[in-house]
Amino acid sequence: MDYDIVISGGGIAGLTAAAALGSASFSVLCVDPAPPVTAREAEGADLRSTAFLQPARAFLQESGLWDRLADHAMPLQVMRIVDAGGETPEPRVTRDFDATDLGDLPFGWNLPNWLLRREMAARLGEMDSVDFRPGTATTALFTREAEARVTLSDGSRVRTRLVVAADGRNSPMRQAAGIGVRTTRFGQKALAFAVTHPIPHNNVSTEIHRTGGPFTLVPLPDFDGRPSSAIVWMEEGPKAEALMALDTQAFEQAMSERSCHLFGPLTLASRRTLWPIVAQEAERLSGQRLALVAEAAHVVPPIGAQGLNMSLRDLSTLRDLAVQRPEGLGDAKMLDAYHRARITDIRARVAGITALNRISMMGQPVLRDLRAKGLDALYSLKPVRTSLMRLGLGAGT
Repeated sequence: MDYDIVISGGGIAGLTAAAALGSASFSVLCVDPAPPVTAREAEGADLRSTAFLQPARAFLQESGLWDRLADHAMPLQVMRIVDAGGETPEPRVTRDFDATDLGDLPFGWNLPNWLLRREMAARLGEMDSVDFRPGTATTALFTREAEARVTLSDGSRVRTRLVVAADGRNSPMRQAAGIGVRTTRFGQKALAFAVTHPIPHNNVSTEIHRTGGPFTLVPLPDFDGRPSSAIVWMEEGPKAEALMALDTQAFEQAMSERSCHLFGPLTLASRRTLWPIVAQEAERLSGQRLALVAEAAHVVPPIGAQGLNMSLRDLSTLRDLAVQRPEGLGDAKMLDAYHRARITDIRARVAGITALNRISMMGQPVLRDLRAKGLDALYSLKPVRTSLMRLGLGAGT
């Protein structure tokens, strides 16, 4: 074999997979069609941010990544949910979910995606067990019972025991294996960008619900001496496109109003990017010599920091199964066990987040009022509140 494992995809999930599996003493090749954009202002930089929830930290430490990330990570101590679904964008119900209800640690830590790619790529560069080839794509997959053969865009072919598809929602490896997907479209798009604001965020992540979808501010380190947050603004597609087309002054006015002025006037601190919102799940998580992870396996709207943290549970499960039976790496027994271990949690979370997103989009006044009353009722019952927080962190999965 040329490598124990070939990872198709060098996004955050693919880079994490390479670090985790390489740290477990497997020889790994990780390829991606495009080199990672690792500077904030560079063309193509991913201006979204990722919140690593509590359980992710141990996995990142074991993979040798946390030491590189810790100094850049912004703690998330409180998750604040605001219902602003009245006739004007003003808070009607505000509820804080505080990590101190669960223990001493924050809910998680937030980092910008471009920085994650920079630090993760640097970690792979330190590892003798990992061959990271940005600018190289997987173009074909041939499998048989004993091995897989992956053709690369440079014309070479590599032999491996396991292929990990971390190559996104349109995964070429998943398609090559003939694994179908179920997709739900919401008619929404999300604007992603960074802002500064005069009122500090105090390590509070704030999700403001109003017709069209949530407007979420996630704490970032100060930028140019001012408090800063990453924003994901979900709206119906045509409205999101219209917002994208506004000049800076008009856009700042619109986003300050949509934020209910909770942090004072918002100032745009990056370019804007636009993303389609879908929910998607693969019919199976594995094929012959192939494991699907991250967005190749599941896609959810950006609510509750679930997307990448579901992906990390995929990766930790896959790594644990590989370490338990290294002689069976990539065989049917291992991959069937991976599918069984993850599919129930994935289907439940995709369904739950899909439902939450539909609730967040409610526009009729009666339904908006029900949403606000539901939030109030859930929060008021402490056992329910703490159970929801534990579920959000992945407890019991």
